[in-house]
Amino acid sequence: MNGATAPAIPNMSLARRAWEIRRKAVRMGEVQGQGYVGQALGVADVLAVSYFHALNFRPADPEWEGRDRFLLSIGHYAIALYAALIEAGILPEAELETYGADDSRLPMSGMAAYTPGMEITGGSLGQGLGIGVGMAMGLKAKKNPAFVYNLMSDGELGEGSTWEAAMAAAHHRLGNLICIVDFNDQQADGKSTETLSSEPVHDKWAAFGWHVQRVDGNDIDALVAAFDTARNLGDDRPRAIICDTLMCKGVPFLETREITHFVRVEPDEWQKALTVLDETRPE
Repeated sequence: MNGATAPAIPNMSLARRAWEIRRKAVRMGEVQGQGYVGQALGVADVLAVSYFHALNFRPADPEWEGRDRFLLSIGHYAIALYAALIEAGILPEAELETYGADDSRLPMSGMAAYTPGMEITGGSLGQGLGIGVGMAMGLKAKKNPAFVYNLMSDGELGEGSTWEAAMAAAHHRLGNLICIVDFNDQQADGKSTETLSSEPVHDKWAAFGWHVQRVDGNDIDALVAAFDTARNLGDDRPRAIICDTLMCKGVPFLETREITHFVRVEPDEWQKALTVLDETRPE
């Protein structure tokens, strides 16, 4: 395994790590009575493989120069990344109870100035990949072997800045840049494929000069294989991993909600969701 492991249970399976991330995200949602938990549940497998298989980092030193950079372009997914950072030992679990509170290091939208392990302030969608290009160029110039990972949403594929950055990454031969697209087919105005379709998304990234893989983003084995391929490609193309994910994955009564971009969870449903998760805890 390439990545660092959290100190609590070092031999925990990736499936269990994903489960822990899901559960922590739901607990934070319960603290505020809201949050983008649908996205957190859906992307938990991607985050588990990122932090506990692929990424090189030091939990006690989140600014270590040799670390792989993980950029959260989609700032409203912060609840998901906080759960991963807590699970990774970068943030203490006790801070989970402060989610979204005044002076908390866990604001409801990700801000780099507040949170250890949060590399950028995301939220103006379509900006993360451009920042990632700059970081990857800087690391390459310094001969630093670290990778830059940029997690973005399928909705960001409708932003022109995303494709400008994609073109620049190929031009500058940034083989140290890996873009992860969470393709859950949801955005504020409805399904992404109906609002402004990016299909055929695989062919578009390839046409921009990227090495592209498209996988089931809730299949841990498929994700592990895709991340390994991206890290060990052997040429200088930037790499894209398109991850088809299911919003609210792991909590069936939420998976079927008609509106899933911002899932409304009733006050009595937070504990119900935790109970459902507890019944399916992996080893």
